[in-house]
Amino acid sequence: MKKLNFNIHIHASPEKVWDVLWTDASYREWVSVFYPGSHALSDWQEGSRILFVEGSGQNGMFSKIARLIPNEYMSFQHLGEWKDGAEAPGESVWENAFENYRLSPIENGTDLQVEIDAHEPHADYFKDTFPKALDKVKALAEQ
Repeated sequence: MKKLNFNIHIHASPEKVWDVLWTDASYREWVSVFYPGSHALSDWQEGSRILFVEGSGQNGMFSKIARLIPNEYMSFQHLGEWKDGAEAPGESVWENAFENYRLSPIENGTDLQVEIDAHEPHADYFKDTFPKALDKVKALAEQ
């Protein structure tokens, strides 16, 4: 697994960026860059399960919110594949991978840093796509 790091400066408060990242409507907008119709199903509490799914909700991956500090830090631990509406552990290239979001206040807004664990076959996809998703977060937060 390879660690990938992404960073973007956003002219908005950490609270505004946090809302864009994790509020359902805006979350759906920025993650659509990865796959149209993508969304998350969760109670958004630390330690809770979270499903990252495509439009029908039948396929995606199941994960856990490993750490949550509001307006500062979110860490997801991916646990396995979600197939046909059920957990399918052992079938995901993301299994036991982490995806971390850190928001730091800066003089004119927020520095958003994202670190993900990616398997080599998918690293190039994320290197290309994640910056586009973060540009979408920036645009939504700066509205």
